[in-house]
Amino acid sequence: MNNFFRNFVALFGGAALGAMVNGGIISLQPYLIPLPQGVDPNQIQSLTEAMADFSWYHFVMPFLAHALGTLSGAYLAVRMAPQRQLFKAMAIAVIFLFGGIQMVQLLPAPLWFEITDLTLAYLPMGWIGYSLGRKK
Repeated sequence: MNNFFRNFVALFGGAALGAMVNGGIISLQPYLIPLPQGVDPNQIQSLTEAMADFSWYHFVMPFLAHALGTLSGAYLAVRMAPQRQLFKAMAIAVIFLFGGIQMVQLLPAPLWFEITDLTLAYLPMGWIGYSLGRKK
């Protein structure tokens, strides 16, 4: 039962940490890379309407949020998991990938960003989190 509890906490804790990192980075964007005038980053409709006014650098923070959120969640899951560490890291990556797919469906971002985000910010970051966190 102890392993079950540790595995559960590893997955839940990894997902929670990754979500906090993701949200924290997204919340910093208006201070580091200001959005176009009048855009409310908390409203999908506002973001959708302003998407044409976004430059490439407006997509840096969302990409970093997705990548670092996945990486930190996978790393924590691997460090906490007593067994099947790769599975835990990739499970976190897939959970975040599903979130990324959901955002692609909700928000009409440029195709180059959607492809870059979905191919580089999730599964590769899960693998890197596993590689950095595994116990030798």
